[in-house]
Amino acid sequence: MKEYHIFYAPDVERTSCLPDDEAAHAVRVLRMQAGDELLCTDGRGHLFHCTIDLATKHSCHLSLDGKEDWQRTWQSDICLAVAPTKNLDRMEWLAEKATEIGLDRLTFLRTANSERTVVKAERIDRILVSAMKQSHKALKPQLDALTAFRDLIAQTDCPQRFIAHCYATAQPKPHLLDVCRPDVPTQVLIGPEGDFTPDEVEAALAAGYQAVSLGESRLRTETAALAAVHIMQLTKRCLP
Repeated sequence: MKEYHIFYAPDVERTSCLPDDEAAHAVRVLRMQAGDELLCTDGRGHLFHCTIDLATKHSCHLSLDGKEDWQRTWQSDICLAVAPTKNLDRMEWLAEKATEIGLDRLTFLRTANSERTVVKAERIDRILVSAMKQSHKALKPQLDALTAFRDLIAQTDCPQRFIAHCYATAQPKPHLLDVCRPDVPTQVLIGPEGDFTPDEVEAALAAGYQAVSLGESRLRTETAALAAVHIMQLTKRCLP
């Protein structure tokens, strides 16, 4: 398949222009010029077929030749809520890889055992945009501000919601792969490096969450989070 680039232009229908950073990449890096065709997305599930009308060092003006709806390859929303690790590089890696696999919503949690209470949302958002383009998607995941754990479990509207924790239970926890439904939006909570507290687990269960396992191995926070996204993708994939 011929390689192509997708550009991110959230206001392209209004402005008929690429944002400055995208224009610089198109014109100065890829050396595109007037008459060249390109594909851009607004990040809200739409693809635009465009032709460059005017290209300068700092701007790229477009003709919009067509618009199409991008069809995601999974059936229902995939939502991840994760407590950020002390090392923010791991969360940036997670945001990138989860977007490449396919994710609808990413929420960072503030929990009792959280070591990090600040997340630079602008930097994470740039990573989401880059990963969306690189993986040829037209839907940028919704990124939520750092949210208190108890606020999230009280406000969530996902019809299917799970919490992954490491505590022993009277009955074996079902594997996420066996209980995740393909046809309804699903949210999975992943705790910090010290795990959720027992009180937090009990609060989640009381709020309608189901405890699940991600396998027999003890996983780092970012590994568990990515495994959860991948498992949701496997169960929700659109079959031919």
